Amino acid sequence: MEIVVDTGDGSRNYEIIATRAGRRIETRIARGIVEVSEVTRTGSSVRTARFMAGRVLALVEYPAEDAALPGE
Repeated sequence: MEIVVDTGDGSRNYEIIATRAGRRIETRIARGIVEVSEVTRTGSSVRTARFMAGRVLALVEYPAEDAALPGE
């Protein structure tokens, strides 16, 4: 997932990636905070990035890359 944030004099891009198989990215928006977390299969958070919602310009979610299926 890519997060574009307004820095006042421009914008800055942050990228959060599920680094291992079975992990996923979860996004939560509450009380003026955008929280993006990498989560394991069991639901425990590995790492989290938090941004003020008023500064977030875009959240861009990319589809997971499909691994080649056996026999193809």
